[in-house]
Amino acid sequence: MLRKSRITLSFLPFTFLAGCMAPPTGLNLSTDRQTDHNRYQVSLHAPAESIAINKLHAWEIRLRTASGAAVAGAHIGIDGGMPQHGHGFPTQPRVTRELGNGRYLLEGVKFSMPGWWEIKLKVDAASGYDEVTFNTVIAPRNMPPVVAGNAVRP
Repeated sequence: MLRKSRITLSFLPFTFLAGCMAPPTGLNLSTDRQTDHNRYQVSLHAPAESIAINKLHAWEIRLRTASGAAVAGAHIGIDGGMPQHGHGFPTQPRVTRELGNGRYLLEGVKFSMPGWWEIKLKVDAASGYDEVTFNTVIAPRNMPPVVAGNAVRP
């Protein structure tokens, strides 16, 4: 039992360091991206307030065809998480409604810790299926936000 405790305690410093990993340099924090196969142009907009850790957020997705026309009736799946930590979101974010003019409401987004997060959207609409990944960096509570969609960036 004592040996097991020592082994567990020996990994604690590494766990702490993993939580403090810096995001990769040159990370693309663009909030307006083409999907992987250029079928759609997607914009992801964070809430107006800064992103707080362990609070639920609603985001807006704007979806256009490659030629710029608003996309209605799309099915959008959400995945993602922290690539450096190997875990997903602590919630199950989902698109809850279509807002019109190619806009969709994404609810249930929650970040459980600071660091680099990916938001992966899987779009299925009239032009076919495609995917896009957005990068977001959530700053620790005592630092200014470094979030996709905000003016402050690393």
